[in-house]
Amino acid sequence: MANPISRGRGSGSPARRTLTAAARAAAKRAESVTRDAGDRGRTESAAEAPSHPKRQQLSGGTPERQPSGGTPERQPSGRTLLIEAPDGWDDPPEPSPEAFAEDLREGQEPGADAATRRRGRRLLVAVLAVALVAGLVAVAVLGWRYREGRQAEQARGQALAAARQAAPVVLSYDYRHVDQDFAAARAHLTGHFRDEYAKTTKTVVGPTAKKYRGVVKATVVEPSGGGAPAASVVSASPDRAVVLLFVNQVTRSTQVSGSRVDLNRVRMTLSRTSEGWKVSAVDAL
Repeated sequence: MANPISRGRGSGSPARRTLTAAARAAAKRAESVTRDAGDRGRTESAAEAPSHPKRQQLSGGTPERQPSGGTPERQPSGRTLLIEAPDGWDDPPEPSPEAFAEDLREGQEPGADAATRRRGRRLLVAVLAVALVAGLVAVAVLGWRYREGRQAEQARGQALAAARQAAPVVLSYDYRHVDQDFAAARAHLTGHFRDEYAKTTKTVVGPTAKKYRGVVKATVVEPSGGGAPAASVVSASPDRAVVLLFVNQVTRSTQVSGSRVDLNRVRMTLSRTSEGWKVSAVDAL
């Protein structure tokens, strides 16, 4: 009789060995089918992805794990879902290299347009302010010059009339009423010249005229055909003018037989005073 324990520890009956082999084969076939299905899914997804650039692929698969032995172990792939882009969708434009190059050429960083515009506005305001101030200054200067020119033109006429009136009085005298003549002449004079005239006539001209019975009569030359006396303005400003006159002096005295006529050119300098234009200098040329 055979030992039952020895039979239980052996390789088993042929029927049990056949059942075990069949189970292993079935498990291998299931694993192979699952692997092939995952590979086909990934291949189809990779093939379809380039056909539409706006599709996005969402995969629920699990990435491959690298076992310590070095052989990649594939995990069962999940389902693949393709999402269509909505109608009218446009990818945002990418910055062009030309825009960056232009910013760099201008010495600006990309995106500094707002700061540049602010600086430009401030610079424009400063330039306009400077231009406005310069314009106001120019207007003031032009106005002042125009006013000065008008005053100088008025001074020419006033000084010329004053010189024509003063010349016969200042350059004439009569020994019979010499003091009155010198007093009338001083009324047309001003400043230092008035004091010098008073001193000279009192100490020199007056006594000489009385001694020799001198009479001097001066007139501003008038053209033979008529017209204004021979006098002209050399220069004029609002407060000062120089006038050139042609003056004839007729002299009679005990030292001269008959009458003597002197043709003189006289330069008169006139100054504006609170009483009008007065003679401040006389020079015989």
